Amino acid sequence: MASKSGNGSRTDLPPYFNIDPEEAAEKLSASIDTARFARAAAFASRGRDDLARRGYAPDGKKRLRKFSIWEICKYLIPVAPAHLRRVLKANPELPQGDGDSGSKWFTLEDILILREHFAEEGAQNRQYKPWRPEGLPAKVVAVANFKGGVGKTTTAAHLAMSAALDGYKVLVIDLDSQGSMTSVMGGQVADEWQTAFPLLARDYATALQAENRIREAGGQPTYALDETLKEALEVSPRNLIQKTHWPNIDLIGAQLNLYWAEFQVPVWRMQLRSWPLWDALSNALSDGGILDDYDLVFLDTPPALGYLTINALAAADILLVPLGASFLEFDSTGRFFDMIYSTFASIEDGENRQRRADGLPEIGFEWDAVRAIVTRFDAAQQTDLANVVQAYFGDFMTTYRQEVTAMVGQAGEQVSGIYEIDYRDFNRDTYIRGRETFDRTWAEVKEVILGTWWRDMKLNEAELAGQSEEG
Repeated sequence: MASKSGNGSRTDLPPYFNIDPEEAAEKLSASIDTARFARAAAFASRGRDDLARRGYAPDGKKRLRKFSIWEICKYLIPVAPAHLRRVLKANPELPQGDGDSGSKWFTLEDILILREHFAEEGAQNRQYKPWRPEGLPAKVVAVANFKGGVGKTTTAAHLAMSAALDGYKVLVIDLDSQGSMTSVMGGQVADEWQTAFPLLARDYATALQAENRIREAGGQPTYALDETLKEALEVSPRNLIQKTHWPNIDLIGAQLNLYWAEFQVPVWRMQLRSWPLWDALSNALSDGGILDDYDLVFLDTPPALGYLTINALAAADILLVPLGASFLEFDSTGRFFDMIYSTFASIEDGENRQRRADGLPEIGFEWDAVRAIVTRFDAAQQTDLANVVQAYFGDFMTTYRQEVTAMVGQAGEQVSGIYEIDYRDFNRDTYIRGRETFDRTWAEVKEVILGTWWRDMKLNEAELAGQSEEG
């Protein structure tokens, strides 16, 4: 028999029954006007700054922790701890670390110096420095998916940190106006002029100047450059790059006003239909010489296929697409691939129609590799669906599934990556398992990067050999 309250109504009903409208109205505040959102945003901004600074030092700066000999020998330099200690004793000019002889701790700058020493003096059959071919540009890796919450920033940040610990020089470009990657990297961005926005504006201004020269030659009126475009012409990509607390990771950061690019770019395009807006970021990286200054460039994109993401995809050599092992994320990712196809196929069709008419070679977009990465994977509950995703996406998938780990959440509370937190805060086995999640992801992505570099190197060698034969 169902229980009843004193007034005869049942008490075992779900909570959405018997809600009193009058009582509900009394709980409401006054109607919300637009100014109320400004106050909420101000509160959130203060809270965001407070939370973001949890991982900062007392002086308000973010610093990378030091690494023990155990970590160095297990994860960073393939030598035994006893051998490392012997090398340090025999070479007092090398960084000696802090602490007593039984517990030495080293900065990443120290470790990079030690790695160089072992590369010159160590065993010939061991790889102390990561491989990359000479004379070839940096590889650009975009991490994208228009579904939010799939782990784009977490994946991009940990891959950048993995690459830096491996010894690569890394540039991270945050294209998401939410600025989460910028917070993780400890970046400070005052306004949109310290983001990628002026790179897009500069590219448009340059295209407008070229169009004006043509119009002048033909006796046509020219387009005026407003103050924004004039200012953008004075911006170099290098002006936007800031150092981070990682010695070999630099950053072009983001903040809320970067989102205005999504409104401004189509306005520019309407004025100058011939401007290839999708090439703006690519041109900035190439013309600015940035691809020669770094080994790897990671692009963290917003959760939308807007103009910033289109620029990231067009600039990328390698596309990584994080997704969870759920139907909705699988479905959304499939639609994302469909939108990439329709967007870039439309660009190719439109551009090539005009190029054929002008007798110019046609253009086509290509990527060295595309990989979808299953993130936040729970083997106990998601294996079957992950296998389905793997079957349908085939060679687009990485084989390793990035397992969910509590360490990510704990590091996130400090606005940090798991590589930045001290393993002494955990049981060592817990730390090893948690770190393995991202080490294995990096191993698979690194294999793709090295494979594409190798292929490029062989193509270059073949071209040079062909030119020599012709000569």
